[in-house]
Formats: sequence, structure tokens, C-alpha cells
Amino acid sequence: HLFGQPVDWDPIEEVAKRHDLFLVEDGAQAIGAEYKGRRTCSLGHLGCLSFFPTKNLGAYGDGGMVTTADPELAEKLRVLRTHGAKEKYVHRLVGTNSRLDALQAAVLRAKLPHIDGWNERRREIAAKYDEILKDLDSVTTPYVMPECTHVYHQYTVLVKERDEVRRRLAEAGVATAVHYPIPLHLQEAFRYLGYKEGDFPVAERVSREVLSLPIFPELSDDEVRYVAERLVEAVGA
Repeated sequence: HLFGQPVDWDPIEEVAKRHDLFLVEDGAQAIGAEYKGRRTCSLGHLGCLSFFPTKNLGAYGDGGMVTTADPELAEKLRVLRTHGAKEKYVHRLVGTNSRLDALQAAVLRAKLPHIDGWNERRREIAAKYDEILKDLDSVTTPYVMPECTHVYHQYTVLVKERDEVRRRLAEAGVATAVHYPIPLHLQEAFRYLGYKEGDFPVAERVSREVLSLPIFPELSDDEVRYVAERLVEAVGA
């Protein structure tokens, strides 16, 4: 569910059922997003959420959650997160220390009631960006799939000469980010798979053009307009 938009789930689920596959959702960037009326991380066998501070629902440090509707999986996860033990010093499995600490849980509990409102504000900001940037041939704004609710963890556009545009925005005081500069098949960690530059041309082109603009609930309408207008100037300069 990249950048806050749910993946098109039905075709994936169809393939999984045909081949008896286990589906794990990466919902790190999409808490609160919906696919055909269903929330992300309620679609697969397991859903994984991140509470890293920069996420839409962030703690004050690292944290995360795994969701499931399967009681047996839930019980196994509880055991795995506590060194594989259900009873103290009795280890049924090889597990890890993956418990969310009380401080992070308290922060998240206080913030959780606000997440839908914060996500709605992100959508308002995205709509303002869309309106100002819609007529630019050199900028491709995010696409929202029908029957989906986007939560805009990132507002990421595609733009030619990305690095130069980013430099011009920085000169105007606009911070941006690149998500992500290196496609997976060109990462050193996956070199053993034997892929090379040119094998996935779409991913490679996108990695050269992606540019994430500022988006967070506290961003004012004037600030949104300033960012968008500076982008218009940067691509037209």
C-alpha cells in the first residue's frame, strides 16, 4: 500500500487463492486507508503496521503492530514477540523481544482518536496540490484508484529533471524527498538475483522522476499554495 494508497487487492487475492498462497499486507504507509470499504491490514491473513515517528500515526520512537483475524495466528504472534514463551522461562518457539514498550503505547493511544481527522486533512492538502498542478504537462500528480481512500503518507509526483527541480525548490525554502532513488532490482542486497540496469525500465524511470512534496496535517493552506507555486516555477524555469 505505497504512499498511502491501497494496492488493487482483488487480483492479488485471486492469484493467492488459485495457488493457495498466504497474504501479508505491508500497511506501514497506509493506516486508515480503505479498499472497497475495507480498511488496509484487514484484507490479508496478516497486516503489518509501522508506528515510526514519521508515519501518519507515529509514536515517539520505533514501534509497530501485526493484525490478523485468525485466533491461532494471533496466539502464535503473541508467543513469538516474547522470546517464544507463553509462560515465563518456558520457550515453545524461537522468538524475539518485539513487545511495544509502554511509553510508545501511551503515545499511540492518545493519538489514535485523531488519525481519521489527520488523514482527512492530508486528503484536503492533496486536493489543493492537485488543483494547482493539474495543468502542468511536466508534472504527474498521484492517481487515486476508484473505490479507494488514499491517506497520503506521501504526496509524490513524477517530474522530469527531478534533481534540478529539487535544487530550485530547496533554494526557495521548500524541503522535498525522493521515495525512492534506487529500484529494488538494482540494490546491492539483491544483486545475487542477476538483474541489471534496463531489466525493469518503468521502475528505473520512476526512480529518476519521483519527488515527494511536503504533506502533514499541520501544513497551512498558504504553505500548500507556496509549495505548489514554487514547483510550477521550478519546472518552468
